[in-house]
Amino acid sequence: MENKHVGYLTLGISVLIVFIIFLFNNAMKSILIQGCPLEHGGITCPAYSTITQQTYLALGIAGILALVSLVLIFSKQSEKVIVKTKTIEKKPEKRNIDTTGLRPEERQVLNLVQENKTIFQAELIEKTGFGKAKISRILDRLEGKGFLERKRRGMTNVVVLKD
Repeated sequence: MENKHVGYLTLGISVLIVFIIFLFNNAMKSILIQGCPLEHGGITCPAYSTITQQTYLALGIAGILALVSLVLIFSKQSEKVIVKTKTIEKKPEKRNIDTTGLRPEERQVLNLVQENKTIFQAELIEKTGFGKAKISRILDRLEGKGFLERKRRGMTNVVVLKD
């Protein structure tokens, strides 16, 4: 709930409390008039001053509540704290790539790259059993056809699928 809304709510409650205080004050005075009609030695009944003191005290408390509500209404709204939640990324679906017209060794290399998403060129040599030169030529052809790309990382290449 915003501060402004809380302020309006407490202001309404304080107005209601003031209304109840005046009703209670009138009821007490009418009870006092019926119960203590005589004046005590020229002095009015001491209960009158007690009722007045209690009324002022209650009005003071209601006034403080009204001041607090006005401060809440006119205070600057606090800044909203935005918390970024970590989104769970869905595992990307395996793209259907048209491999018609590819040689079997090109399909084999492309499948390995699809399974691993990114793979070092040296790993491709290990997993396929092909030589360095053959893997290099296969990757050149696949890169030329737009299936994947090689990115230089130190002394080796990282092979990734093209988006």
